Amino acid sequence: MTLLHRLNQDPADQISWAEFVRFYGPAISSWLLHWGLQDADTQDVTQNVLLRLTAKLPQFKYDPSRSFRGWLKTLTHHAWHDFVTEAGYRTRGSGDTSVLDQLQSVEAREDLAARVEATFDKELLELALPRAKDRVADTTWQAFKLAALDGVAPQTVADQFGVRVSQVYLAKHRVQKLVQEEIRVLEG
Repeated sequence: MTLLHRLNQDPADQISWAEFVRFYGPAISSWLLHWGLQDADTQDVTQNVLLRLTAKLPQFKYDPSRSFRGWLKTLTHHAWHDFVTEAGYRTRGSGDTSVLDQLQSVEAREDLAARVEATFDKELLELALPRAKDRVADTTWQAFKLAALDGVAPQTVADQFGVRVSQVYLAKHRVQKLVQEEIRVLEG
């Protein structure tokens, strides 16, 4: 939300736009490629989505009862739909409507929603983890990191730190709870 706030306050903030494009540009492009667009078309539509964002984001008002993900999904869907409609018109005489049918499918729309949400969730997690780390002792964080993030067996972690396995599970649970709290704070 802080990134959105910065862009809302200063639409000319190039650093914030670069960060936004770094988070969302690849996701938008990958959806379009997944749906069968050619690379050049994907680049054009991705640029179109980002251009629409530059115009709409300054007027965007965060509403806690709604989500930014939903708004971005809608904006992306409109740009995608506009392109598909125009492409369908240009290729109508080809006799091959399978790509257009695929792009207009329910699965494609659901995939878009899932990918937008996954990207947003990843961004929130990346922001929440360091905040949670600052709230616990270093050994608690290391036990959590090894057991929860790195996939090391709890018994191995316990042996490494010279503690009981139950303490590893407790550290893991405690930090997970803190991460969830930080995510709730970040979501507003």
